[in-house]
Amino acid sequence: MKLTISKKLFWGMTGLIMLFVALSQILNSEFLEDYYVSEKQKQLMGIYGDINKIYQGDPETISLELERLELTTGIHIVFFNSYQEPIYRLQRTPEEPSEDRPPAPRPRSEELQALDSPLPNPETKQVFEKNLIQMNQDKLKEGKVVINHSKDPRIQTNFISLITALNNGDYLILSTPFASISESVRIANRFFLFTGLLTFIVGSIIIYFFAKKLTMPILKLNDIAQRMAELDFSQKYQVESTDEVGQLGESINSLSTQLHAAISELTEANQKLLEDIERERRIDEMRKEFISSVSHELKTPISLIQGYAEGLKENVNEDEENKNFYCDVIVDEANKMGKLVGELLGLSQIEAGTFKLDKSNFEISRLAAKIMEKYKPIFLEKKVNCTLAEEPGLIVCADRFRTEQIITNYLNNAINHVDGQKLIAITIQVIQDKARISVYNSGRPISPGSLNKVWESFYKVDKARTRAYGGTGLGLSIVRAIQETDNKRYGVLNKDGGVEFWFEVDVVA
Repeated sequence: MKLTISKKLFWGMTGLIMLFVALSQILNSEFLEDYYVSEKQKQLMGIYGDINKIYQGDPETISLELERLELTTGIHIVFFNSYQEPIYRLQRTPEEPSEDRPPAPRPRSEELQALDSPLPNPETKQVFEKNLIQMNQDKLKEGKVVINHSKDPRIQTNFISLITALNNGDYLILSTPFASISESVRIANRFFLFTGLLTFIVGSIIIYFFAKKLTMPILKLNDIAQRMAELDFSQKYQVESTDEVGQLGESINSLSTQLHAAISELTEANQKLLEDIERERRIDEMRKEFISSVSHELKTPISLIQGYAEGLKENVNEDEENKNFYCDVIVDEANKMGKLVGELLGLSQIEAGTFKLDKSNFEISRLAAKIMEKYKPIFLEKKVNCTLAEEPGLIVCADRFRTEQIITNYLNNAINHVDGQKLIAITIQVIQDKARISVYNSGRPISPGSLNKVWESFYKVDKARTRAYGGTGLGLSIVRAIQETDNKRYGVLNKDGGVEFWFEVDVVA
């Protein structure tokens, strides 16, 4: 059977109560009577001292005080003169006086002497008391106070008696029955046994609830510790005291907080490690995809250049016009390869962080108008209607060259994806202390699954048109790299009838 702390405490404290009750009962049985006798002897000495102070040679003058002492203490008081004749003894009546019966008259000293005169019967009270004086005559002459334990043969009762000689030669005897002491001790022992059993019962009940209350915080601490072992740190101990249990509760709370913080840090570190591993995996996949995309983009122009160069070498062309056509194809494909390599180098530099933005203040509307003017021949050739909605005089702080590169990439993307409506709109507006430049083109919306992928290198929404519009698939990747380097926002939105790409730069206050 497993004993809990509460049960151990209950049985331990109950056992202590039983031990204390039993020990007290033994001590009372063995020593209470001796102690009681000792106390009675002290009482007799105290009464003797009080009487000695007020006694002037005639007991009748202090009879009222003597009667009070005798009735309140139960001590029998007797005076003898120097001739060992009784001169004072309190006479007790068997019944209390009533209103119609006056109290019996107190006998005078002469009557008392006649009443207690020596009798031939040796068993009288007077003989017993005179014997006490005579047995201790030598000590009394020396002025000593004698305490004697003796038995009255007349009534077969043991007495504790104090005998002493007063200053005027009279004798004082104070006595109390020993039987009453023994009976008092027996009554006290029986009463203590009863109170001991009652104390045991009441104490057991109190200890039971006290043990539960005392062990309740320990049980709570144990529950919290078990939760901590299961990595549950949500529970905290409510500290309500400053004792050892309260200090332990504070220590458990501190340990819980520290463990929670440490495990949280480890969890975050593990999560970050998993994210790093996943990022490395994605980078590796992107690297493989990048190499595959670059190889794909270079394969076609290299094949064309190789084919047309071999045709020129073999003099396949029969006239000057075909020769010029071959040469134009070779130059065009070489330009495309040069453009692709240049964009790859630029993107690599931006993503590697080896370049710094050269910021300056300029008017963004004038830059957008300049770019539109540069693209005017292309707009005319493709019959594209391009508009500019601006805020005149708006000054921004940004890298002018990179800002022009972003707008140019957005325009190239818009021209390559514009539909039959041929609508392109450039909008410049201020949103929350930022200048937002957006380029809209009419056309098919981008699928939701491709909205975030368009910023990846070589990603093209329409795989079948990879060479139809001449794009490299790196323009939007360059935009992403520039904006993330400058910690500025960018994005793409599907609008009614078209698609809008946007980016933000700082406005000069």
